[in-house]
Amino acid sequence: MSGVGVQTLDAYEDTLRRDGVDDRRVLDAMRWVPREKFVEPQFAARAYENLPLPIACAQTISQPSVVGLMTQALALDTRCKVLEVGAGSGYQTAILARLSRRVYALERHEALAGQATRRLQDLGLSNVVVTHGDGSLGWPVHAPFDRILVAAAAADPPKALLDQLKPGGIMILPVGEHDEDQQLIRVEKTQSGYEYQELISVRFVPLLNGFL
Repeated sequence: MSGVGVQTLDAYEDTLRRDGVDDRRVLDAMRWVPREKFVEPQFAARAYENLPLPIACAQTISQPSVVGLMTQALALDTRCKVLEVGAGSGYQTAILARLSRRVYALERHEALAGQATRRLQDLGLSNVVVTHGDGSLGWPVHAPFDRILVAAAAADPPKALLDQLKPGGIMILPVGEHDEDQQLIRVEKTQSGYEYQELISVRFVPLLNGFL
């Protein structure tokens, strides 16, 4: 689907693999989604560099290797119903939609939510809906979810999101203060509680209450 050349995509995949993204389905989804369509036009030429890049509303699109590792840690399959908190420009949303049954994405910036919706529609991804809302509250009307991905850092996993995770479900999110290094963690909901695993150090914007 991406309009860039095979050599660029091969180099992109090599970079992702070096950083630990080795799930073939995740790599194929990341090759398919045209990252250049999800960044500001002036940064399109740098879309396949392993860098976060600015997007509208003073936000950023995450570094591709971090997107890949977060997606991989979710262990998605085509039966999964996924909640994404912090859709941003829609890039991670598109990858999730390629790998799961249904994606519900929340974005606190109204302009970004609208842009993400248009981009996803342009790609023909009909199994995803983006709404403007408070991600810290989740999306109770569609809960419970098999998987939850949070693209903003909280001091602790929000109870509202934990409550919306199915038994056996997995949530991936950064935990820590916004002005310090954070830990990307994997939370699995079990019959007896929650199991936590630290993955990598990351840096994300804070998870804020409310929406703009």
